[in-house]
Amino acid sequence: MSSSDSGGLMSSAGLVRYFDAEDSNTIRMDPRSVVAFGVLFGVLILMLNALFILGAV
Repeated sequence: MSSSDSGGLMSSAGLVRYFDAEDSNTIRMDPRSVVAFGVLFGVLILMLNALFILGAV
């Protein structure tokens, strides 16, 4: 066994430090808000698609 194997996952050490850092200047959103926005956006796209297919617009 070499000495480089005993340190664990050295390639992910920088990512762990990056994701552990919290910045107070970031936008904080509730995950439910993100899902709700995605659902509403999808419904809007479906409605616009249906309007154009039916020739209403």
